[in-house]
Amino acid sequence: MEIFIIAFVALVASLLTFFSGFGLGTILTPVLVVFFPVEVAIALTGIVHLLNNFFKIGLIGKQINWQVGIKFGSTAIIGAFIGAKLLLMFSSNSPLYTYTINDKLFSITIIKLIISALMIVFALFEVVPTLKNIQFSENKLYAGGLISGFFGGLSGNQGALRSMFLIRSGLTKESFIATGILIACFVDLTRLSVYFSRLSSVNIEDNLTVLITAVSSAFIGAYIGRKLLKKVTLNFVQWTVTIMIILLAIGLGTGLI
Repeated sequence: MEIFIIAFVALVASLLTFFSGFGLGTILTPVLVVFFPVEVAIALTGIVHLLNNFFKIGLIGKQINWQVGIKFGSTAIIGAFIGAKLLLMFSSNSPLYTYTINDKLFSITIIKLIISALMIVFALFEVVPTLKNIQFSENKLYAGGLISGFFGGLSGNQGALRSMFLIRSGLTKESFIATGILIACFVDLTRLSVYFSRLSSVNIEDNLTVLITAVSSAFIGAYIGRKLLKKVTLNFVQWTVTIMIILLAIGLGTGLI
């Protein structure tokens, strides 16, 4: 059953990436957390995210603005490295609090609280008008790369912050999307190299079926999304996904999942 759930979520999340601005990792991570430890779920999502971004570059890579991508990506790599190191540090800490419901043990940890808070914040960036309209000038690209890369390394969620900084770079819609994908690849490559230097518990061989299923489903979602890019209304999708993420974040932060 979990394979079907993961496949469906990966397809839908990849599809929504084109429509609502929500990243694949923002939606897929909390679902994988239901089936895997938090740090393993983030690492597995990172692999799916990276391969899916490579696929999307194949679809719209000709639209990349390399000047903006290199400026932003250079500091995003540094931020991603720091964030990923912090993730490994927090994941080794003991639970802050444990409790039982019907004889089942639940635990609240630092990493769960951090990721829960980040999920809520990044979800709100997509629907709260004041947050959606926050923009930064082009000369802040280096700072934007550092900040968004840091949160990408820590939680896998970087799209909302990246968009806030890129939106004033004078890019076309297609170039905006393609350049963002390039930067996401920089962050993914950096954080995955850190994760797998320490997380032997990821066990790629044991989770290969999950990875293949999620990656294939994400490819299908990306392809459909590219075809339907100009035909979808965003408002309902954004609110629906935001509510789902907030509910999952509450469950994660309270230790219920």
